[in-house]
Amino acid sequence: MQAPPSKDGPRINDEIRSLKVLLIDAAGEKQGVMPTSAAIEAAEEAGLDLVEVSPNSDPPVCKILDYGKYKFQEQKKKNEARKRQKVVEVKEIKLRPNIDTHDYDVKAKAMHRFFEEGDKVKVTLRFRGRELAHPELGMKLLQQVKADFEPVAKVEYEPRMEGKQMIMILAPR
Repeated sequence: MQAPPSKDGPRINDEIRSLKVLLIDAAGEKQGVMPTSAAIEAAEEAGLDLVEVSPNSDPPVCKILDYGKYKFQEQKKKNEARKRQKVVEVKEIKLRPNIDTHDYDVKAKAMHRFFEEGDKVKVTLRFRGRELAHPELGMKLLQQVKADFEPVAKVEYEPRMEGKQMIMILAPR
């Protein structure tokens, strides 16, 4: 036999399993510890629901309120929190070991913009052909990037060779 589906959210009215509860009325006044049945009756008299707001305390705290309105307010809070949170993206900048100064400046400008937006930057330095014989040139370039962005970014992943490319990740300060 399959177990009944578990309901998310707080228990209400007859779902409350505790024998005694600490009751808070609709006005927010503490009514004290009482049997659950008496608390449910008080909620019905007020034409509202008995909602278990703190199930882990001893005794559980229950409040008399309009459950539909309560659910709506909780949903609004969740949506607000979701709206305010910033998703940090990892932007990638690709370089070559013998990059020209102007090309480097263009890439640096883009990196500054990414840091201002609060994103991390993955600097990928790709070696091709004979460039692989001189990884120290690539390391020198990544050290220059590290030094140039010291005031605005911190190194999250030190420069390291991975196959035919060298990778470094910077995060905004």
